Amino acid sequence: MKALGFIDEAERRLAAANVEQQRAEWIAQNFITYDTQALAANANEKFIRLGVELAKSAVAFDDDRDLPDDARRKLDLIKLSLTTPGPSDAKKTAELAKIAASMDAMYGSATYSGLDVEAITKIMQRERDPDRVLDAWRGWHSAARPMKPLYSRFVELTNEGARELGYSDAGAMWRSKYDMPPDAFAAEVDRLWRQLQPLYESLHRYVRRKLHLPPDRPTPAHLFGNIWAQEWGNIFDRVRPGVEPALAGRPAEAGPHTYDLTAILESRSDIDEVGMVRIAERFFTSLGFDPLPQTFWDRSLFRKPRDREVVCHASAWDIDDEEDLRVKMCISKTADYFQTVHHELGHNFYQRAYRHQPFLYKDSANDAFHEAIGDTIALSITPGYLVEIGLLDREPPLESDIPLLLREALDKIAFLPFGIMIDKWRWRVFAGDIAPDDYNASWWALRREYQGIAPPERRGEEEFDPGAKYHIAANVPYMRYFLARILQFQFHRALCEAAGLNGPLHRSSIYGSRAAGARLEKMLAMGRSRPWPEALEAICGTREMDAGAMLDYFAPLSQWLGDQ
Repeated sequence: MKALGFIDEAERRLAAANVEQQRAEWIAQNFITYDTQALAANANEKFIRLGVELAKSAVAFDDDRDLPDDARRKLDLIKLSLTTPGPSDAKKTAELAKIAASMDAMYGSATYSGLDVEAITKIMQRERDPDRVLDAWRGWHSAARPMKPLYSRFVELTNEGARELGYSDAGAMWRSKYDMPPDAFAAEVDRLWRQLQPLYESLHRYVRRKLHLPPDRPTPAHLFGNIWAQEWGNIFDRVRPGVEPALAGRPAEAGPHTYDLTAILESRSDIDEVGMVRIAERFFTSLGFDPLPQTFWDRSLFRKPRDREVVCHASAWDIDDEEDLRVKMCISKTADYFQTVHHELGHNFYQRAYRHQPFLYKDSANDAFHEAIGDTIALSITPGYLVEIGLLDREPPLESDIPLLLREALDKIAFLPFGIMIDKWRWRVFAGDIAPDDYNASWWALRREYQGIAPPERRGEEEFDPGAKYHIAANVPYMRYFLARILQFQFHRALCEAAGLNGPLHRSSIYGSRAAGARLEKMLAMGRSRPWPEALEAICGTREMDAGAMLDYFAPLSQWLGDQ
């Protein structure tokens, strides 16, 4: 059958081009120079051009009704294989690839007063002088200003490529990757947000009250201890129960019924950055997974180099679709990074689990599954687990649950509206509903609508505040992160049931459970070979995403916030 021969050839060519593109991109992000960016742009251009060629060829089989289901699925995946579809015009595709590489490099090398994103992140996390915090926030956001004309042209070229593949725009193409029509997916996202919106609003009201903010204004975006106000855990010391906010100086110590994992890690001279990754690996091996290959430890980037600029944004890599697994991150000994290393290794163990699948199926059931796996493991970083691995002497008493849940909600719940609005903005940009002259105003309008926050000062259209976020500069779809926040709790509850755990979800850890590991492995090994509802059913016993498990997890906090 002609279609089957085309699929076999397409998989072979895509696999080879993917390895070349991954290696070039790895070098470009680890050695930011003009030449490495040129090489990455060239490899990316070739990969985009190949993807466009194969996608357009796959369209020829749309009317073939006699194909096996497996062949039809692969043809659909070929058409949806690109995040950044290039136009058929070779010069335009080359321009698109060059712009993409330039924006990525702009973000990776951006500084303010000699400070890169990692240094500014630490200021936002730890500084309590409001003037210094505002200065850092303003400096980082303004550093993205030169990206705006590039992004505008990038949108034009990406849309041209998407339309040539039969999609109304690139946003519609992104939404088509979820085994349902684009409009149905948008409605599904809205449904999940409506489930969780009341809990977010309750949390936000509590935080505003603790910060003594006036009731008639949105919350200034620089007050949350995070450059993007996407997660609020870094201001826990200011809003935790029983204390008034510390307006200056270092963050307050953990209370008598909480613990400070960052302080614990900093006090342990026997645990360095690589040691944190070793701890995360042992979690997966405790579930029955094999250890990572030695090449992972030899080839990964764990620390920010002193001699060159790198893209520090944490990421997991599968260079050759086999065993060349790596992570790239500039690790700090903090609680946030302790969770991040678990998250990134979740990608690596997922990648290895489906390595035996055909190339087109070497991916997660949908992109949110990939993001959710590591965070599912991180939900098992409970006080009991920290005791078991020797980072805590004893579990805090049950009365500590509200502070611990509040600390977690400041990240998990606070993130939700940010997670949904980024792609809501991009979908409207791709659709032409937001013009370049309105990029910044529309960005802040959506942030006020979903998050209830506003910039701390006037931000005109000469700015490009969306570009201060890596995923905009790198054109990484973001809805996966919103969905992953929901799926991880579904996964966690299902794996706790497999492990025979009956206690509260927020105190349950699957560490050491081979039964939970076996259920997880079954789903991971499926890769993208089946529609995501079947993968969800394999691990959770249901075919529908639902926020109920997340609400169950935070139920004690939700009741407490209502009482407040």
